[in-house]
Amino acid sequence: MTEKGEFMLQKPNFKSITLALQKLANPDKAKLLARFFKTGPGEYGEGDVFLGITVPAQKKVAGQYANLTLTNLQKLLQSKIHEHRLTALLILVKQYQQAGSDDQKQIVDFYLHNTKHINNWDLVDLSAPNILGNYLLKNDRRLLYQLMKSKNLWERRIAILATFAFIRNNQFTDTLKIAKLLLIDKHDLIHKALGWMLREIGKRDQKILEDFLNQHHQNMPRTMLRYAIERLPEALRKKYLHQPKILKN
Repeated sequence: MTEKGEFMLQKPNFKSITLALQKLANPDKAKLLARFFKTGPGEYGEGDVFLGITVPAQKKVAGQYANLTLTNLQKLLQSKIHEHRLTALLILVKQYQQAGSDDQKQIVDFYLHNTKHINNWDLVDLSAPNILGNYLLKNDRRLLYQLMKSKNLWERRIAILATFAFIRNNQFTDTLKIAKLLLIDKHDLIHKALGWMLREIGKRDQKILEDFLNQHHQNMPRTMLRYAIERLPEALRKKYLHQPKILKN
């Protein structure tokens, strides 16, 4: 019997998917991932536990358990194990993509109810554009601005990354508004996310990116600026990097 066959013969529930993931665990890789995702005391991923499973392997498991119920997905999202939560979100993305409008609304509500468990940058980045962002393409976007004001780092990052869905559809207004409003954010992971989204805008319309940079680059956190200008010609990168920062009273 093949490994795939073993997965498929098991009843699709919390126990069977966690067993499937446990079979893929790699303790050496888990140690590396724990350091990479900053799980030490006082770090942004404090307390997160890793099995050491690659994302492609988790996507394969997600495909095999794509019909898992929301009840079982809830249990996965509440797990302290990072790969349990990420695989749950990968399944949720698949379910959203295959759902009708009513079920998509239910999935979005479920996603928003669980933001406290979407608590590392890869969990946000692989889910927010494909669930919340996709949904908001045709729905009221005021929710983004509520999330943007959250004290929760990950909800702010969800707000930013959700706009990736808009950028993919050449809609840049909300990303630019949020980028401007979060210029004063203190967290490096927000700076990186904002810079990344600005870079994605620039890949599609360099003039719009330059217009934003011309207005704000002197007040942008350095990390945000470096990410935003990464794809620009060298002369432009140097221009934005070497102009002195404006000092505020």
